[in-house]
Amino acid sequence: MPTSDNSKSLNLKDVKSSEENVETNEVEVFQTLIIEDIKYKTRLTKKFMNRKVYHPADPKKVLSFIPGTIKKIYTAKGKKVKAGDKLIDLEAMKMVNTIFAEENQSIADIYVKEGDMVPKNQLLILFK
Repeated sequence: MPTSDNSKSLNLKDVKSSEENVETNEVEVFQTLIIEDIKYKTRLTKKFMNRKVYHPADPKKVLSFIPGTIKKIYTAKGKKVKAGDKLIDLEAMKMVNTIFAEENQSIADIYVKEGDMVPKNQLLILFK
């Protein structure tokens, strides 16, 4: 896509400095923002500073996506599975959700057994 000469460049630098407000005893954190080679100093909000840090999903772990009960386990520790093979049936709200393998891998460990009740985001299977 062609760009025009009027386009602006925006660079966000890492946190540069912080200053303490003596009256409120709070620390204000500033960040340097560069737009068209001009430096601006901006504050970071409390909401931004307290945000939950993003962690990408680990492809070697199978987590429960909803709280429920393990109805059936179709694989075993050390078994090689192909993409599309059934791994686990998870029953939640009277519906059976089947979890399939996404890639050709081998099972390192299974952390649940049939009949277990699992919360959301619990580790079910670990791949090698």
